[in-house]
Amino acid sequence: MYRLVHCDAMRTSIATVCMSGTLVEKLHAAAAAGFGGVEIFEPDLISAPESPEEVRALAERLGLTLDLYQPMRDVEGVDEPAFQDVLRRARAKFSLMRRMGIEVVLCCSNVSTATVDDDAVSASQLRRLGDLAQEYGVRIAFEALAWGRYVDDYRRAWRIVQLADHPAVGICLDSFHILSRGHDPQAIEDIPGERIFFLQLADAPALSMDVLSWSRHHRLFPGEGSFDLTRFLTHVLRAGYDGPVSLEVFNDTFRQVDVRGTAVHARRSLRWLEDAVARELGSAAPADFATLADGGTPVGFDFVEIKAEDTSSIEELLETVGFTPRGKHRTKPVTLWTSGDARVVLNEQHARDLDPHIAAVGFDVPDAAALTARAAELGTPFAYRRTYAGEQLLDGGTAPDGTEIFWSSRGTESEPTWAAEFEHGEPLRDSPIIAVDHVSLGQPWQVVDEAILFFSSVLELPTASSTEVASPQGLVQSRVIQSPDGSIRIPLNVSPPILSGRPAAMPQHVAFACDDIVALARAARARGLRPLPIPRNYYEDLAARFDLDDGFLAMLRELDLVFDRDAQGEYLHFYTATVGDLFCEFVERRGRYDGYGAGNAPVRLSAQGAGSARADIVRA
Repeated sequence: MYRLVHCDAMRTSIATVCMSGTLVEKLHAAAAAGFGGVEIFEPDLISAPESPEEVRALAERLGLTLDLYQPMRDVEGVDEPAFQDVLRRARAKFSLMRRMGIEVVLCCSNVSTATVDDDAVSASQLRRLGDLAQEYGVRIAFEALAWGRYVDDYRRAWRIVQLADHPAVGICLDSFHILSRGHDPQAIEDIPGERIFFLQLADAPALSMDVLSWSRHHRLFPGEGSFDLTRFLTHVLRAGYDGPVSLEVFNDTFRQVDVRGTAVHARRSLRWLEDAVARELGSAAPADFATLADGGTPVGFDFVEIKAEDTSSIEELLETVGFTPRGKHRTKPVTLWTSGDARVVLNEQHARDLDPHIAAVGFDVPDAAALTARAAELGTPFAYRRTYAGEQLLDGGTAPDGTEIFWSSRGTESEPTWAAEFEHGEPLRDSPIIAVDHVSLGQPWQVVDEAILFFSSVLELPTASSTEVASPQGLVQSRVIQSPDGSIRIPLNVSPPILSGRPAAMPQHVAFACDDIVALARAARARGLRPLPIPRNYYEDLAARFDLDDGFLAMLRELDLVFDRDAQGEYLHFYTATVGDLFCEFVERRGRYDGYGAGNAPVRLSAQGAGSARADIVRA
């Protein structure tokens, strides 16, 4: 695991509920990832064999502060007999907190036992609870849950805290509870910073479902969802809050995967958010909020590397579509193939028993040194490649799915410097293939959210779109990472967790942009290419969906081309059969078409599934 290089002054914290494992494992993971403190989620302590004193001592040894004990539920809006039970529970919890050295407790607005919808009653009960808390050196952070029975808005929670008028009673602000309800966070600036006792952050995807289920299962770390956390946090800072910036993320996936990886992932999200807020506030940013090095958004694909024990099948494919073999690397079993600005590296080094797959993607960036510094500050695992004297050193990191990502700055040169390391190539051929259009990476279900954060934080590539595609095995989720100018497009595809009784593995693919796809398809067929066959039913449906000329439709059918059209333009493309773990796609964008032919994906997936089934029968 990698600890963030940034020596952080911003106080960071993470709720133990965000991670898998035992409480001890969570504390170790949080400290190793660079967090300054933790929130203790009560069920984690209850199930731990360690005493409260032992947990406190471990945190101190690890350099962690215990920032919050949570949650105390249903403490206000009740009748007097019920409130006496609240006070009984509180005495026990406040005594426990004193043993652990925790000074703040999260008290949630009532969701189940509330019977009195009266701010004065709630305030009176919080005031009495504050009196008790003071005896133990504890402060109460009152939080409006999005599904609170009566109090579900932070503005009402703040009014109740004002009415309580007690030094031990303040407010807790949680981005999920505020933003999921569509509440405007602007009014946070009206709350004195010293009365904001705690801050919890979570991102989330845009979903249409009940807010409790949304909260309990689908929260994300900052930068992975649809919430504007940069704006949210700037409001909190402008109010004068100077306490811990803490993550409270309920997510089924994060609680099933490696605790150390989740902690690093979580800390990276806060470092990204710190940078975004520091840039937003400029000179008004708190002194302890620092920006990251700015390497700039990639301006183009540098190369795609395909690795296998035997790359001859990929060589044959590239030959048939008109790529030029540029020779073999002078020190490694690696070859380079190019067409226009598209560069494909075939690597057989350290590839025993590996089928063809995308092992690495290279990017041309404005400032490679700055991007390397940024990656280090974000705790990115660096990708190592042995480089010999006279060879260009490429810096890079490893994406969550294991794909290596490299970057270099080409400047005004027509080709990257490293291309000169390949010898005895053939003269360049004319070809309709002009560039890499997009690289589609199949993602294991458990890492796609982390992958979104990786590309957005390290490479500053935002998520442009998200869609679901029906396949014969179930829905495939696709999230597209794309640079603002469209020069970089990376669909991240996540298949259902189980396909045919075995773990799912989405094939990867490289799509090459062409300026004349019809000429390419004819020439490639003449050289022996057999594209993925498209069923006749598809073309009959195409004729029904679009008003296409009969001759044009016949040409599409003849060449196994698929077609899409929107208000901006047209998209023609064809696919190869899958080789190993990948296939190739060739595309021509006409006009300003900016999509990926998503409506054609089910046909492609079905055809690939049929081809795989036929291959299984032959092998049997």
